[in-house]
Amino acid sequence: MKQSLLQYYICLAKEGTKASIGEIMKHLNPDMTIAESKFIDFALGQIKSVEGFEVMKEYLFHGIQIQRNYSALYFGRLGEYLIIREAYDKGCIDALQAFSR
Repeated sequence: MKQSLLQYYICLAKEGTKASIGEIMKHLNPDMTIAESKFIDFALGQIKSVEGFEVMKEYLFHGIQIQRNYSALYFGRLGEYLIIREAYDKGCIDALQAFSR
């Protein structure tokens, strides 16, 4: 079951559309398991499309806090520090999210 959940998230991430990424993001919540949080984090790293990149920016600046945090991780892994800095400067993420490696 767990492997199929991971595969599900990966397929959605690779699709890279607003709808598919939204489906992943709606599962981020304080009650999720550690395994699910790691699956989501890993899957988001599979987003490669231009549309997906833009959707993740939208979540970074306009999502709920947990979505902004995962978006910051995504951009940090891509080395997109100017985007992260902008989100920090606008108060979307805190210093820990913005500057941790």
